Amino acid sequence: MSSRLAYTTLLVDQYDPALEFFRSALGFVVLQDEALGGGKRWVVVAPSPEGGALLLARAATPDQVAMIGRQGGGRVWLFLHTDDFERDYQRLLKHGVSFEEAPRDEAYGRVAVFADPWGNRWDLIQPKA
Repeated sequence: MSSRLAYTTLLVDQYDPALEFFRSALGFVVLQDEALGGGKRWVVVAPSPEGGALLLARAATPDQVAMIGRQGGGRVWLFLHTDDFERDYQRLLKHGVSFEEAPRDEAYGRVAVFADPWGNRWDLIQPKA
């Protein structure tokens, strides 16, 4: 038997602005967007159809709303690998994404930390070959 981690839930305040960010700024594809009734949707986005994906979940309770942008406890908790750091860095800047630092080179690759519109911290990484 094999297993894999399929989705990571990301709390958002609204579905459509979140979809716009992931499609436009990050270049993600929408794998699923299905109405579940009662205003809920099953929304899955990913950098590509293969590999890990995010399940965008609209916060529905006060506790969930309080966690929007804080799911990583203030740490970088989402890691986006790219094969072209400069291309993706420039696309993110063009879409108004805020980087916390200038790109830097580390033993594992080229990296810069950015925040999404909700405050979640991400690493944009081009791994070393």
